[in-house]
Amino acid sequence: MTDAEQDALREGLKTVAVALKESGVPFALMGGYAGWVHGAPEPGHDVDFLVPESDAPRAAEELDRRDLSVRQPPEDWLFKVEVDGVTVDVIHRTSGASISEVLADASVVEVLSVEMPVVSATDVTTEKLLAMDEHFCDLGAVLPTLRALREQVDWDKVRRRVAGEPFAETVLFLLERLEVISPA
Repeated sequence: MTDAEQDALREGLKTVAVALKESGVPFALMGGYAGWVHGAPEPGHDVDFLVPESDAPRAAEELDRRDLSVRQPPEDWLFKVEVDGVTVDVIHRTSGASISEVLADASVVEVLSVEMPVVSATDVTTEKLLAMDEHFCDLGAVLPTLRALREQVDWDKVRRRVAGEPFAETVLFLLERLEVISPA
């Protein structure tokens, strides 16, 4: 990714964060950029925000009203916002904890000079593990983030949330064998 592309992602993050703040819709930065705020490598493909499902239509309307290009992809758990050639995903369904729990655990942090709620390292980790399946199992993309966040994560909570999910449990086993985290 070029510096210009990275700058565009950062500007998209700030633009959508400010619009969501002004709208009054509860939200938090999540995904790779939330991991980055907590010390993980900076992502290079998109920005993710979380809003309650009941507030998603209002969030989309508010972003559209601000002349941001909002579109609904085939997936029914998010909508996408195009900001100066970059994609910002606004997600309204999670795989792990309830959205209200994730938002309650978020901390307000200054990100690129904009104060905004950011999901916890535990929630970033849980979502990354639960996103893994037979179609997406790129450990090279996940391990650096999990290693960087390891000291901020409540691993017992993560283990409870991913129990029964074979890909997530396998990654936890690998993290234990690599001595990144302590065994349960």
